[in-house]
Amino acid sequence: MGTKPLAIFLMGPTASGKTSLALELCQVLPCDIISVDSALVYKDMNIGTAKPTAAEQALAPHQLIDLLDPSAAYSAADFRRDALAAMAKSTAAGRIPLLVGGTMLYFKALLEGLSPLPSADAAIRADIEQEAQHLGWEVLHQQLAQIDPVAAARIHPNDPQRLSRALEVFRISGKTLTELTQRKGDALPYKVLQFAIAPTERAELHRRINERFRLMLAQGFEQEVRALRERGDLHPNLPAIRCVGYRQMWDYLSGEVSYDDMVAKGTAATRQLAKRQLTWLRGWPEVQWLDTHNKALAQDVVAQIRLASPGQLQ
Repeated sequence: MGTKPLAIFLMGPTASGKTSLALELCQVLPCDIISVDSALVYKDMNIGTAKPTAAEQALAPHQLIDLLDPSAAYSAADFRRDALAAMAKSTAAGRIPLLVGGTMLYFKALLEGLSPLPSADAAIRADIEQEAQHLGWEVLHQQLAQIDPVAAARIHPNDPQRLSRALEVFRISGKTLTELTQRKGDALPYKVLQFAIAPTERAELHRRINERFRLMLAQGFEQEVRALRERGDLHPNLPAIRCVGYRQMWDYLSGEVSYDDMVAKGTAATRQLAKRQLTWLRGWPEVQWLDTHNKALAQDVVAQIRLASPGQLQ
């Protein structure tokens, strides 16, 4: 461990204060922020993703944001490849990679490596899509439950992307997604200090989520999603449009729900996301918990980093 370069993970649920803390750390430590967020990779999705502002990015540039058009897909393998390249560049410059975000699957892929899953097969994927149109995703979910009950218990019938991928993997390889994901790839070649930030009270996190959603609406979130819809080449099954908040606003603009229902569903979906993130983190090994409202938070984190890596910081 002593010969490995240092990297810092700053994880936490949405609206917990990760960006603010990361910016503070960058003013004290020679850190480069690398985003770990499956929504921030998309261009033209700024308000609903709470993307760092131009001023915040001027203060501390963020890598791995604005990479793709919303019509594109971005996998955990894509993230791991891009993150490792960004980390290597940071380390070569004598700086510390600071990985900040709430997409826990990406953190897991980076930390543990990825299992050897087969590449996508367009023909098989098209067959699955056609079956879904004729039979319904519920029937395909039942198929998955017979093949791979562990994956079926984890994947909701209304999650066509993950459900399709699990079936696709089995049809390509003859092995289940659960079996293949138990085989790990290369571990991360860094000494990693891992922090998780959140308010101590769940009610406070919910308050912050509600406040953030109201702020997004005031900043023009509706107009942002309207512009995406007006392109004509995007649809609600794309990963980008399924992002929390975007799907609910899309449904409102499509006339499927009322404005008040959109707000209620959007905030509820965000709270559910935060709950899933916290569930991941509570089972996460070697994580140090931080209280969002600790007034000396940045100083305490810097002290912990210096204590843990005395030889790697000036």
